[in-house]
This record gives sequence, structure tokens and C-alpha cells, in this order.
Amino acid sequence: MSVAAPEATKQRRQNYLTNEYTLVGLGFALVAVVFTWPTLLHPASTIPQDVFDPLLITWEIAWGGHALLTQPGALWQSNTLFPEHDSFAFTDSLLGYSPLGFFGHGPAAAVVHYNIAYVLAFYLASIGGYALVRRLGAAWPAAVLAGLAVGYAPWRLGQAGHLHVLSTGGIALALAALAKGHGWSLSRGYRPDEVRPGWAAAGWALACWQITIGFGVGLPFGYVLGGVCVAAAIGWLVTGRPELSRKLLIADGLGALAFLVVTALMARPYLRVVDAHPYARRSEADLELFSPPLRGFFTAPETSWLWGDASAHSRETLPFAPEMTMLPGLFVMALALVGVFYSAWSVRQRLVLALATVVSIILAMGTRFFGGELGYLLIYRHLPGWDAIRTPGRLVVWTSLLLALLAAGAITAFGDRLSLRTRGSRETARSARRWERFVVAAALVPAFFVGVEGLNTTPHPDVPREPQSFKGIDGPALVLPSDARDQWVMLWSTDGFPKIVNGGSGFTPHSQDEIRQAATGFPSAQSVQYFRDLGIKSVLVVRDGPLSARGTPYENALTADVTGLGILRSDRGDGILFELR
Repeated sequence: MSVAAPEATKQRRQNYLTNEYTLVGLGFALVAVVFTWPTLLHPASTIPQDVFDPLLITWEIAWGGHALLTQPGALWQSNTLFPEHDSFAFTDSLLGYSPLGFFGHGPAAAVVHYNIAYVLAFYLASIGGYALVRRLGAAWPAAVLAGLAVGYAPWRLGQAGHLHVLSTGGIALALAALAKGHGWSLSRGYRPDEVRPGWAAAGWALACWQITIGFGVGLPFGYVLGGVCVAAAIGWLVTGRPELSRKLLIADGLGALAFLVVTALMARPYLRVVDAHPYARRSEADLELFSPPLRGFFTAPETSWLWGDASAHSRETLPFAPEMTMLPGLFVMALALVGVFYSAWSVRQRLVLALATVVSIILAMGTRFFGGELGYLLIYRHLPGWDAIRTPGRLVVWTSLLLALLAAGAITAFGDRLSLRTRGSRETARSARRWERFVVAAALVPAFFVGVEGLNTTPHPDVPREPQSFKGIDGPALVLPSDARDQWVMLWSTDGFPKIVNGGSGFTPHSQDEIRQAATGFPSAQSVQYFRDLGIKSVLVVRDGPLSARGTPYENALTADVTGLGILRSDRGDGILFELR
């Protein structure tokens, strides 16, 4: 072996370690851990935000992994909300995170998986914002700003309990890969010599992954992706139909087909659910409840470290603050406004971006913009699938992305202007390098302020522990009390996945209301027979702990006499188990 070979290997390793995307990837990973701290401090026992929706999602990730490994054909027939069918499709499934559920088992492992996914969601969103803006032609300090603006916008803090809303990284990453695959950027236009079919295929694969997270964010992305394809086709026609790579056409054809197939397969169970439960459809009255006014886009969630207290009065005036605090970030908004007038992007490009930003805000306002008749209701009434989305404000995802693009154009132009001093200068090389370092530092200052807006005070409560009496329970089982804390029972059911009646979702099925009502009289002869007819084998009434039945409509069952009912009552320490024989 020649002496040059080890040197070449060493050089390649050094180049990899100092590569821009290696440094950016590691840097944003560190930012994700710090900005979501203390999520990874006690990953098996605490959870961000609260112990309700996050625990529902924790169960979803665990169930997805369990079902794909053991019964993929019955994926949508989950172990919860018995005796309903397709219960895994009662809300966004976050199926894309299911591979995390392949490892470990039980509630503690499920909580770890959720916390990993939570940090990963912020990481992917920020790295996606960086990759997209960098690919479109921005300087790397501007792309850092965009990554922070997209990944840590203040509005995201208000959605800390909704992992399906936070999981937007696939959108920006897919668009970045597609732009690179097609050799296109804002700064240089279409470059046939830069076409990379493999990257185009990767972009479609990322788009497929994003749609498996759920339709709340994925459906608008699908329509935007379709609009991008139409715009690209029009651009190809008006520019004289330049010759396209055959491999690129194959990658696009197969990628688009895969996206449509995945979307259709994901949609089937949801369509079955709506057919079986028509009341699950989102009405225009629902839109009225969740549509934020314009001031909501200048109001921060209470967990925003920088703006939370300052926005307190504004939040009090909002009809439903949790879904109406849509602040993308005051610093990025100010920089985006500068970017409309001073930018590395062309005048036409920045005008298009500014118009798209305004449109995104109008749509995100739902019925608050002239009743929605000139905006959201048009697409709600006419585009397939849109009536499944009840929260227009979440379209702020696109507002954040567009504002980041405008701001990045301003920062890139600012950096270019400062860098002119070193071009053709007679100064020494050392002086030129110092000036370049100053330029980079100056360009990163706005990114610092944008990042500060992402600091949070998100609580991390302890996860309720599984009652000893629940372990080894024979399903189908009903756990009492049954109420908003059913998400806790869902988490506990990851210990073996017994079938349970309990469950939370995007809507409450009539069967669950009826069972809860009947359970208030348990163990009466009538309720026992009703449960038997449904196929329920066990009823567990929790006596001690945070889910205690004491003080609830189900308390009577703790001391009720079961003589003559043909059921077996056993004391299991922190709960009473009734077996319906």
C-alpha cells in the first residue's frame, strides 16, 4: 500500500467532518436538544406539555410499531375504542414514526419513543428549513436563520402537545430534495447540468413519509406539491420546452405515482370512518370556533419565554387561544418586510413570495377573513378532503416558510454587500480573512435573535404510572373511570395491547358515550348484560392513584354487591376487577 492512500483517506475523513452539511446537521441536533430541554433528561418518565394529547400520540407510535410487526393486515383495527372498527384512523395516525415502536415494549419504552420523536420533529423542521433555503440560493448564515425560523417559530410552542402539527420537516426536506433533483433554484433558475434524478426520487420519498404523519398538515402539502408540479410544467412550456433527462422523468413519474398510492392507502380507512360516523366531519361551525383573527398572528403562546408574558392580554381576548396564538416570530417578520425591498431574490420573485405570504395568512384566518367566503371556505367547500381539517390556523406552517425565504433573501443581500470590500481589494490576505469573518458574524446576528424567539417554558409533567391492577388484564376490558383521562389507559395498554373500550381521538364515537353512560350504573344487572352483549369480558374500577374512581359517577362500583350477577369480583390492590362470565 502506498503512503498516499492513508493520507487520501485521512483527507476525505477531514473533508467529511468539516463539510457544511455535517456541521449544520450536528449544530441543529445540538440546538434541538437544548431548545426542547429537558425532554431528554428523563425520557422514560416525563413528557412535554401535558398528559393528555401527548399520551394519545405516544400510544399511536407504539401501536403502529406493534401492528406493523405482528398484524400489518389489521393495522387500522387498533386495540382501543372497542368495539369500533378502524379506530386507528379516528385521528392523525403519525404512522411515519411507527418504526420507533419496533424497539422495546411497555409504557416506559413508548414514552421514550415519543420524546425522541418530539425532539426529532424540531430537528427535521429546522434542518429542512436550512436545506430548502440554502438550495434556493441563500448564503449559509441566511439559511441558518431560516432553519431557526421554520423549526422554532413561537407558534409551534402552542402546538407542543400536537406532534402531528410539529412534524413539518418532511415538507421542507422534500421540496429541497426536489429542487436539487431538478437543478433549480431562485438565484440561478434551471440548470440542466445540475439535474440529479436520485435527489428527485428522494424528494418524492420524503413527501410520501410526510403524508403518513397525517392529513392535518399533509393534505395542504399534497395540494401545494400538486401546484408546484403544475407551475413547473407551465415553466417548461413557456421556456421553449428544454430537453429533460429521461432518468428524471422516470423518477418523477414513479415518485408521483408512489405519492398518490400512499395517499390513497392512507385515505381509505379515514373515508370508512367518516362513512360510519358522519358526525366526525368538520362543519363550518367548527371552523368558526378555531379560526384565528389577524391579531392572533402577533400573539405568542404563554410558553414563549420571550413574548409569553407580553402577549398575555392579547391571549385573553382570543376566543380559543390554544389554536389562535399564531405568531411566526416578530424578528423574522421584520426581516421579511426588509426582504420585500432589499433582497438577493429578483423583484418578481420577492413579490410572488410576499403575495403568497399574504394568501397563506388569509387562508389561515379561516372564517375570520370576510367570513371565509373569499378565502378558506372556497377550498373547504370545493377541494376533496379539505372538510376534514377543522383548524385553519395551522396553515401558518406555510407562512413561516415563506417569511423565512423573504428574510433569507435580505440577509444574503446584506452579506453580499459587505463582502464586496474583499473583492479586488489590495488589502493583505490576513485582513481580507478578518473582514470575511466579520461579515459572517454580522450575518449571523439576526439568526441569533430569531432563535431567541424559540426559547420556551414548556412544562414536562410526570407520566401517570400504570396501576398494578391493570397489568395482565383480559380484554376486551373497560377501565373506569372513563373520561378525558382515557389517554392514560391507552398508554398503559401498550403493556401487551389488550383490547380496551377506553380511548381518545379526534371525535367521540356514539358507542363510547353510550358505554360510559351505562357504566355509571355498573354493576347493575342491566349494565352487566349490556356489556356482555357487546363482548366486554372485564371491567376494572381503579380505586387508588391519579385515575381513582372516588368522587366520580363510577364510585359505587368499588363497594357494590355482585351477588347473583354471575360475575367474579376480585380486589387487585389499587383496583377492583370484575370478570363478566
